[in-house]
Amino acid sequence: GVCYIYLKQFSKAQDQLHNALHLNRHDLTYIMLGKIHLLEGDLDKAIEIYKKAVEFSPENTELLTTLGLLYLQLGIYQKAFEHLGNALTYDPTNYKAILAAGSMMQTHGDFDVALTKYRVVACAVPESPPLWNNIGMCFFGKKKYVAAISCLKRANYLAPFDWKILYNLGLVHLTMQQYASAFHFLSAAINLQPKMGELYMLLAVALTNLEDPENAKRAYAEAVRLDKCNPLVNLNYAVLLYNQGERKGALAQYQEMERKVSLLKDSSSLEFDSEMVEMAQKLGAALQVGEALVWTKPVKDTKSKHRTTSTSKAAGFQQPLGSNQALGQAMSSAAAHRKLPSGAGTSQLTKPPSLLPEPEPTAEAHPAEASAQIRENRSRMTPE
Repeated sequence: GVCYIYLKQFSKAQDQLHNALHLNRHDLTYIMLGKIHLLEGDLDKAIEIYKKAVEFSPENTELLTTLGLLYLQLGIYQKAFEHLGNALTYDPTNYKAILAAGSMMQTHGDFDVALTKYRVVACAVPESPPLWNNIGMCFFGKKKYVAAISCLKRANYLAPFDWKILYNLGLVHLTMQQYASAFHFLSAAINLQPKMGELYMLLAVALTNLEDPENAKRAYAEAVRLDKCNPLVNLNYAVLLYNQGERKGALAQYQEMERKVSLLKDSSSLEFDSEMVEMAQKLGAALQVGEALVWTKPVKDTKSKHRTTSTSKAAGFQQPLGSNQALGQAMSSAAAHRKLPSGAGTSQLTKPPSLLPEPEPTAEAHPAEASAQIRENRSRMTPE
């Protein structure tokens, strides 16, 4: 079965592993069978396998940690915390479970407790890129930006091709108004993850502040093409077009933003950031389209991840779009997508399957989004 896995013949591998389970149930067989479902992108079947494995071997910390991480990926925090807690009960020094638990706390804004968890992990795996990524975003949430950049650059040194770390570095530099550095890191992230619309939006923000509106427009256009659900992309694009005197294009983006907001309100219980609501209302008034009904309840938006600034000389648009609080939440989410050390499992914002801890020495590793996830979470900061 293991040989078939490495040959990418997953159906034959499943048959052999199921035969092995019929002959003699073993933890290792469950782990490899679950890995096949993860490689195929079927998290639900993987969870079922690991649930059966935990029933067979309830004290196996590797199985408990893996199951907790899968629930964490799906956003089922209660079950994730339960299984990770059980893993720590049997093995208080299990750094993978500690790191995952810290990531959950970080996602919910409890940065001090998360940092306490990370200090324990740092003793076990001091050169873990996800660890330093998460520590950096904890400092970012506490508004200690220099410390955040220091930790993120260490993570980047340890994993130079991890686009989520580059994503987080770009966001932190944008927050500090260091637009040239932000452009550098965001460009590198785009080279590694060219299908993520939010990266192009952040790149456009940096270009706008570097007084390159033409390339900013190109970046926004690509962001709009790739991202079909985030209204903040269209809002920022509309602000840029309005500042450049292109009222018709700005109105089109504003209307598209309203359409996305309406869809989000109908399909989920997302709440919208008050600063984003305020900016949308000001832009609507400037475009003489009135205040849209979708903005009548100013609350927090989990997708409003990015702090952006416009270059308008008009006083009404000399402020960031999106709040630091929303940005901090995005970082936690993005970081949550990088919650484990290399080989222990990472996830991608655009692709649910991840490789979890495996017993074989030749563990594969997907290029990890944030992260953040850092798309929040979302950065997504795990994640995006």
